[in-house]
Amino acid sequence: MASPRLETYCCPNQDAATQLVMNFQPEVFCGVCIGSSSINLLLTVLQLLPKKGQSPRKMPKASSSSTILLLISICDILGSLGMIFRSSVWLGFPGFIANISVVNGTSVWPSVFCVGSAMWIQLLYSAGFWWLFCYAVDSYLVVRRSAGLSTIVLYHMMTWGLAVMLCVEGITLLYYPSLSSCENGLEHAIPHYITTYAPLLLVLVVNPILFRRTVSAVASLLKGRQGIYTENERRLGTEIQIRFFKIMLVFVICWSSNIINESLLFYLEMQPDINETPLKNIRSAALITWIIMGVLNPMQGFLFTLAFYGWTGWRMDLKWRKREIPWESMSSSTVGENTYPSPVNYQNNIHDSKKTAATDSQQTDEAISMMSEGNTSSDDRVTRSSPIYQGW
Repeated sequence: MASPRLETYCCPNQDAATQLVMNFQPEVFCGVCIGSSSINLLLTVLQLLPKKGQSPRKMPKASSSSTILLLISICDILGSLGMIFRSSVWLGFPGFIANISVVNGTSVWPSVFCVGSAMWIQLLYSAGFWWLFCYAVDSYLVVRRSAGLSTIVLYHMMTWGLAVMLCVEGITLLYYPSLSSCENGLEHAIPHYITTYAPLLLVLVVNPILFRRTVSAVASLLKGRQGIYTENERRLGTEIQIRFFKIMLVFVICWSSNIINESLLFYLEMQPDINETPLKNIRSAALITWIIMGVLNPMQGFLFTLAFYGWTGWRMDLKWRKREIPWESMSSSTVGENTYPSPVNYQNNIHDSKKTAATDSQQTDEAISMMSEGNTSSDDRVTRSSPIYQGW
């Protein structure tokens, strides 16, 4: 899982709270991380692979929202690979890992592996947090008609720049002036924890606000299309709101245990002796949330694909071909096909058959379609009268 305790453990003189969780059943914990990460990796890739039964179409230009969704999944996949590699080395080479806690050890490679693997995991998940924040920003800007594919470059610069800067800054402050003296005081650890949890807390606090403002903007756009707010438009607004809720629900489920665990460990660190009997329940709660983190953190990738795309099924199409991701096009009088989404969704450019929609209405449909592209509900066969709906 992704925790600043991974980097803290690389210090030979760990604090008592870090020793408590890192030395608690390490074989079991690493096995949990490997199992959860492997399941997440398998199911996420399964979700993103193209499925049989999709008819190839001309591939239009990808939207910024679909690109961001794909990048979030990629960050989760690479983070899971880092967890699998790190936990496998811990299980397979216990003597190698034991040298991490040796002060003035003869080999530098255990520390290099410890720091490098922890930074890899932390960087990828931190980048995923920033991409999720960019998704909320992009959704709001799209409905305000202020975003598009051109902004993806800015998102890349912000996401990777901030993720690398905070990770390097936190590691530098933690290990200053040297790796052997990085835990001689909380002045080393606190800045590192702040830089680690800053993007996580940003998503928890700011994303719900942006999603709420986006839903309100969508409702205004839908009302302005024809001057009335029909049942179809009300349903579309509700579905977009539910989608944002599912995204935040997954995020809270996967990462709330980290905040609880870190709060408990910091409380224990402030005590003169964490092994005192009155602190038994707090120690137990910290260990329980530590194991929960090993299960839930890696599962974020798969749960996010469910929130983004829904369950896409088992039947994979391994033939490589360029194709557009089909969705249920909206028509009030026709019944759409049962289609399956794929990792990259593309903007629907289908014009109204009668070509009577006004330019502003078309721009509104395009803006909402870029924001709302995602998962397809396999049991929702009812199609509607606007191209803005791309499957729930």
